[in-house]
Amino acid sequence: MTTKELTRRGVVDVLGGEPDDATLRRFLHGLPGVDAVGLEQRAAALGTRSIKTSSKAWALDRIISLIDLTTLEGADTAGKVRSLVSKAKTPDASDPTCPRVAAVCVYGDMVGHAVDALGSMHGDPDDGLISVAAVATAFPSGRASLDIKLADTADAVAAGADEIDMVIDRGAFLEGRYGFVFDQIARVKEACRREDGSYASLKVIMETGELNTYDNIKRASWLSILAGGDFIKTSTGKVQPAATLPTTLLMLETVRDWYRFTGERIGVKPAGGIRSSKDAIKYLVTVAETAGEEWLQPHLFRFGASSLLNDVLLQRQKITTGHYSGADYLTID
Repeated sequence: MTTKELTRRGVVDVLGGEPDDATLRRFLHGLPGVDAVGLEQRAAALGTRSIKTSSKAWALDRIISLIDLTTLEGADTAGKVRSLVSKAKTPDASDPTCPRVAAVCVYGDMVGHAVDALGSMHGDPDDGLISVAAVATAFPSGRASLDIKLADTADAVAAGADEIDMVIDRGAFLEGRYGFVFDQIARVKEACRREDGSYASLKVIMETGELNTYDNIKRASWLSILAGGDFIKTSTGKVQPAATLPTTLLMLETVRDWYRFTGERIGVKPAGGIRSSKDAIKYLVTVAETAGEEWLQPHLFRFGASSLLNDVLLQRQKITTGHYSGADYLTID
């Protein structure tokens, strides 16, 4: 990002200087430390909260509308991507009232196949359409030169990707090379620029399972936002532990604090290990109680999952075979 862009985003003002190693270290290590016991207790308490029966049908539909349906395997084919898109378009063929998922997430070389398969349904998930997300920057390891990472990103955007899920260099972060990590995120954000001047949305994957401490996760969250991330994302799904409720709570507290400080809303995406509707509802409650119910929309919250959809559809079928009467908000006991 240029100095002008950084100033527009408020980063220079937030940091009190240019985003070099010394300035970033002073800022990130000046953040209040995370009370691990308190964080886990808050997450556990939120995880026990229930929603009223009248809201459960709404919650299940909302979960579906927030899912990034994913296939990220070395054996992926054009046919597999078309099947994924078919499922994304019509999650429940027996029920036309079932909402579509937010996005399909694929490797960069599969983006064109996903765009073609979506056809007229390719678009903004806030409008009920389906985005195409592409993992980039040498996913999942992040072990490649910056030139390769930028080319990887630009190729996916040129092919029609609406969203880029990048991975940070965890080794550099753990070594305290914050300026290096910041610069890579900012450069990847610039590579998300389209010919018309708009940008693909950038999700920054921190791979929280490799960051070792909550303090590191908090610092990486702030660093990712400062450098231009539109979303902060827990995991690639290839490393355990992946998404956890305490980690997601910490990230939600970070975007809440950023919003209070700057007026800008940043998205959060837990990915990996969320397989049941019961667990997903815990995340919805945590979002609503921490960042606010306005975050429960596709441009501000996503689930990175594949198997989750099947369980949500099963639970949905148990509740109703047609329409439901429920509030379009969470009513929490």
